[in-house]
Amino acid sequence: MSQSLEPTPPASPLADERQMALIIYILFLAPLGGLTHVIGLLLAYVARDKAPPWLQGHYTYLIGTFWMGALYFVIALVLCALLIGFALLPLVFLWFIIRCGVGLLRLFRGEAIPNPNTWTI
Repeated sequence: MSQSLEPTPPASPLADERQMALIIYILFLAPLGGLTHVIGLLLAYVARDKAPPWLQGHYTYLIGTFWMGALYFVIALVLCALLIGFALLPLVFLWFIIRCGVGLLRLFRGEAIPNPNTWTI
């Protein structure tokens, strides 16, 4: 008897190994900030070692995004004393959102992050 070899639909990021990375991106973009970012950071550290190599790059990218964002935020906050920081704070938030958006887009496409250690987007 002949069996039908129908192609299987592509896996959804909600139902495969990308699920944890998706959750972390969502935590980073959650409007609550601070607490959800720390939870996302901890999850990224835990999940990175067990992930396939292409997905490890996403976790490294997320971890770097947290620490660079924290550094940029603190610098902008200190510079608020010179009034420059008030202009820099929105730029830090924009950088953070765009960086998470780029990572999410690559995650949904099943692509690795080309240079997960970059300080830019």
